[in-house]
Amino acid sequence: MLNTFTSYQMIAKNLATSLDRVGKQPLVDRETRYYLDNITKVKSIEEFVADDRLFKYAMKAHGLQDMAYAKAFMVKAMKEGISSPDSFANKLTDKRYAEFVASYNFAALGEQATTYIRAQHGTVKNYHTQALIAGVNPESEAVKSDTAYYLANIGNVRSIDDLLADDRLFSYAMGAFGMNPEVDTKASIREMLEGGVRDPDSPANKASEPRYAAFVSTFNFEAQGEAATTWNAAQQSTIDKYMRQTLEEDAGAQNEGVRLALYFQRKASGITSFYQVLADPALAQVVRTALGLPASFASADLDKQVQLFESRLKIEDFSEPEALGKFLTRFTSLWEIDNPTATATTSLSVLFSQPVEYGVSTNLLLAIHKMKS
Repeated sequence: MLNTFTSYQMIAKNLATSLDRVGKQPLVDRETRYYLDNITKVKSIEEFVADDRLFKYAMKAHGLQDMAYAKAFMVKAMKEGISSPDSFANKLTDKRYAEFVASYNFAALGEQATTYIRAQHGTVKNYHTQALIAGVNPESEAVKSDTAYYLANIGNVRSIDDLLADDRLFSYAMGAFGMNPEVDTKASIREMLEGGVRDPDSPANKASEPRYAAFVSTFNFEAQGEAATTWNAAQQSTIDKYMRQTLEEDAGAQNEGVRLALYFQRKASGITSFYQVLADPALAQVVRTALGLPASFASADLDKQVQLFESRLKIEDFSEPEALGKFLTRFTSLWEIDNPTATATTSLSVLFSQPVEYGVSTNLLLAIHKMKS
């Protein structure tokens, strides 16, 4: 059996291929086909939870498969939505529930919840709102004509270049967000679109007016690539999550350390505080292992745990690929020492043979092994 470090690296460095293999598994392929064939027919929360097969697919995609039996619980979360910070889903410590409700937002979108495409339906709604603000009836022929053109063509846009090249489409998109073409030039909009919104320091996020981040979130080529104008959270987003969830489960069946590393890698960019880490047992286990802390440390005072984490790690490193790679190399190496997949000699020889760029030196590993012994 491959050791933890090697197994994780093989999957992480070839993630697209690994996910493609998952998608080709007969059971996964069958369930995904059923999901795609039926999810857009769902028009209400009641219809959604009534189809056990659909509902279980969606729950697993969000890592909530153990709660698939709790339909009344999930119905309450979906009915209250996420618009209010005091809604049921938003008040739950586990943010997976709010993410689930965001994907199936019946409270805000009604019957469109499973077919809603932000770059299409959301932009049209915004455009009509802007027309009303300017005193123009959305039912006027000009607005109807521009809307019809937009809906007929936006789904064909596959890149930032495509969007900027069609003046009529681009003007409609700009108008929907109240932008002024004399101020908001194509060059400035390109810079914002290329920067995306995942990085808090991206041009759109640093702009003083929130409409820029809203625009880039709607036409999110940086994150969604060619699917940006057809992206549907209840469809492609759920499928992507289901594949990743299955990949992690498959890896965990062979080596729990690999599952934990993949999970941490997936969640890392969204980690903003160590209290958030402590709220998630899997994330906390990775951090404790990487710092060489015993399992009993989990029972220590929360503030003291956070203080120690902060003294040893930088939270911003989790959003930086190279630093994250070094951190997970340390985790998988230490996990292997505590949970060897091969004989001690073979395991250690593999660990020590890793090049320096992986972030864990031979001297460090020897010192760690001596302490463990």
